[in-house]
Amino acid sequence: MISSAIRVQPVLLGAVPCFAGTQIPVKSMFDYLEAGETLDEYLEQYPSVPHTLAVKVLEDSCKSLTGS
Repeated sequence: MISSAIRVQPVLLGAVPCFAGTQIPVKSMFDYLEAGETLDEYLEQYPSVPHTLAVKVLEDSCKSLTGS
């Protein structure tokens, strides 16, 4: 299941999953969080990603991993 907050467009960025309505790869957020940065710090660096969209991706990813 892919989140409704994620779009994959084969022509743009080589079909890299991006936040819906942006060309910002979702992986950039996970890389940022993995490096110990906060979501707020990430969103300061990527102001075109709305907070609600980032949270939806995180929630949907969690649901996908836990199966709930």
